[in-house]
Amino acid sequence: MAKVKIANRYVGDSSPCFIVAEIGINHNGSVEQAKKLIDIAVTTGCDAVKFQKRTIDIVYTKEELAKERKSIFGNTNGDLKRGLEFGIKEYKEIDKYCKKKGILWFASCWDEKSVDFMEKFDIPCYKIASASLTDDNLLRYTRSKGKPILLSTGMSTMEEIRHAVKVLGKKDLIIYHCTSTYPSNSEEMNLNVIKTLKEEFGCPIGYSGHERGLTPSILAVALGACSVERHITLDRTNWGSDQAASLEISGLYHMVRDIRQTPLILGDGEKVVYEREIPIINKLRRVK
Repeated sequence: MAKVKIANRYVGDSSPCFIVAEIGINHNGSVEQAKKLIDIAVTTGCDAVKFQKRTIDIVYTKEELAKERKSIFGNTNGDLKRGLEFGIKEYKEIDKYCKKKGILWFASCWDEKSVDFMEKFDIPCYKIASASLTDDNLLRYTRSKGKPILLSTGMSTMEEIRHAVKVLGKKDLIIYHCTSTYPSNSEEMNLNVIKTLKEEFGCPIGYSGHERGLTPSILAVALGACSVERHITLDRTNWGSDQAASLEISGLYHMVRDIRQTPLILGDGEKVVYEREIPIINKLRRVK
């Protein structure tokens, strides 16, 4: 059975679902808000929290950064991107806080310099964002660090996924079915792709969801996803492009609870008569 070890946990067939709370940029540039989101992940029983790391002047062109875009940080796209980006001071604080709370943390790095930045910390794995799936140089550079890789497949064709897997290799690789719409509509989720990916690649397959609600994430586990990643927020009405596709504490609690119960509910497939059914048999059956 395919499994990947992340820190002291195994992710894959027959192992408990590895649940990642995606903080991403929902901290809105505030370490204190990031800590509150970490607290939510810990309280609800998630296994890890994830951030995003970019080197702004590498990922975006000068023209892109100069575009007008009003936000809580200023009037240009550059003001927004720089305002959302944590540096070494902030991540040292996050690293210390996660260790104190006993939860894993890692990040999706959008460029090679960001990978070097994250190497300053003892993170257990790397995430490749859907937007980076076709960036062969970044894939190779991230793989060179020798850590497990979680690969998101939103906005990607099967041929692009095959190429990315060829570049990365299947060792210590988890592939996440994903649709990159925020929030995703029901007809865009296509959860049966989880089975398609599992059959083709033989790797552990996860699910990175952007839907409203909980049902698709729970169904994904029933279909064989060994890991689920969902964005989290303090308030879905907060400012920010990812907030509406995120879960507040109540939704996250119920999702984690239902995911943890899913293997028990599915059972082992062997039809049996349960002890608690016997009194019902005696009461209701005319012929035994």
